[in-house]
Amino acid sequence: MRGAFRLAILLVGLTSACGGPTVDLTKNLEILDVSSGWLDVGLVNGQNKLVPSISFKLKNTSDQQLIVLQINALFKRLNEEEEWGTGFKMVARPDGLAAGATSDTITVSSHLGYTGTEPRSVMLENSLFVDARVELFAKYGSIQWVRMGEYPITRLLITQ
Repeated sequence: MRGAFRLAILLVGLTSACGGPTVDLTKNLEILDVSSGWLDVGLVNGQNKLVPSISFKLKNTSDQQLIVLQINALFKRLNEEEEWGTGFKMVARPDGLAAGATSDTITVSSHLGYTGTEPRSVMLENSLFVDARVELFAKYGSIQWVRMGEYPITRLLITQ
């Protein structure tokens, strides 16, 4: 698994260095069909674990093909500015995301969340449960990360 991750990072680096037209993602990339919730990731150390998760599609509204497109999600608890967890996705198609095209559904989940011995649905109702939000950032080629938006994590149980 580490080898595949390193290869992906290497490919991103090589492709990013190739140059290409600059695309303003804040004006030329739309986030569509957003849904969120708490993903049931099963048992961890004998306890139920829920992590915040968001799903969405991306629409390329530019006139350029977006070959190397990446998404970074920063999960935060409500009323806190500290990063709680992150998730990273490469939006990969053999030919990139064509001008005017919409991606398949992209799901990004945090690696951190809540664990407990109570049933998963009851965990969401616990008085100590703190809701979360996610900030989405996008990157195309060698440009800097661009903040695309912030979304609340719905207090909804998502099962795999």
